[in-house]
Amino acid sequence: MIDYRSIIDRYYPAGSAPRDIYMRHCEAVAAKALDIAAKCKLDLNPDDIRAAAMLHDIGIFATNATSICCNGTEPYIRHGIIGSELLRREGCPEEIAAVAERHTGAGLTAEEIASQNLPLPHADLCPRTTLEQLICYADKFFSKSGDMKEKDIAQVRKSLERFGSATMQRFEDMHREFTHCGTRP
Repeated sequence: MIDYRSIIDRYYPAGSAPRDIYMRHCEAVAAKALDIAAKCKLDLNPDDIRAAAMLHDIGIFATNATSICCNGTEPYIRHGIIGSELLRREGCPEEIAAVAERHTGAGLTAEEIASQNLPLPHADLCPRTTLEQLICYADKFFSKSGDMKEKDIAQVRKSLERFGSATMQRFEDMHREFTHCGTRP
């Protein structure tokens, strides 16, 4: 089992605003992901789900996102890449690092990264595995700012629509997978 708490402790000091925001967000994502996994009877280890959810945003501290008390220098869109690199250095399993790397938006293709001139590697950063998709999906329901309450599906769709039809299609595919799992023959 991954000691995700010690990793969080190294980058988010106890009693700090960034830690409070980080923990509240990640715990909400973990709870939703675990609930979906149970309802869908996903063949995933609950400890891996919790670790992936608790570490998916580990890179936000290095970003310039003052609205969530992060005073780094990197653009926010890089938090997944930063987090995945950090997790690899920390010795985390690749499947956990990949969750951090591929959870941004509903994933990003190399073509989207290049055409939008995003400060990311020109690589496919779309969630591939069930664990990656599960955390990416659950993450869309929780903001790190405002009241941080769970968004309903209409709010999630509205927040993603500005990123275009390909992003929406990836999200809708995950939505179908994780909401209709109990109704399949």
